[in-house]
Amino acid sequence: MIAACALPEEALLQRYAAQAGCYTDCFETALPQTVALPAFLEAFYGSWLFGLEKLVLRAHLRGRPINWDVAPVAAGSADAYAAWTVEGRGDGQILMRDLGGHTRSYLSVEDTAEGGTRLLFGSAVVPRAGQELPWLARAIVPLHRFYARSLLRAARARLV
Repeated sequence: MIAACALPEEALLQRYAAQAGCYTDCFETALPQTVALPAFLEAFYGSWLFGLEKLVLRAHLRGRPINWDVAPVAAGSADAYAAWTVEGRGDGQILMRDLGGHTRSYLSVEDTAEGGTRLLFGSAVVPRAGQELPWLARAIVPLHRFYARSLLRAARARLV
């Protein structure tokens, strides 16, 4: 099951939740086994659904050298993957920034009391300084929320 959830207080994405004009969200799912952040990143960015996003990115970023190997980012030895750079890392969490600087992706793993793992995926859409989010960004929030849940579901399926 995938559900909307509150962003944890220690989440790297919190700085955007507190910033006026930003859109933020967070979704969760639980697994019965222990999952480390690198495995979650590889399952998320290696899912069939994210594969479709890669096709769009390849067309959009045509001609730019792109690192399509998420393993070095997951291992902490690189700070760039596809159209994202690492903005921050913490215990069991990572915050990625897109090339344009207007979206963030947050992925996190937390151990559960039952010995499993809680997987979190959140996003932020950041307006230009001193501006509101454009109307189009606000209009597609329902589609974004559906897609975010679907991405988390696809990553979960790879880990089960």
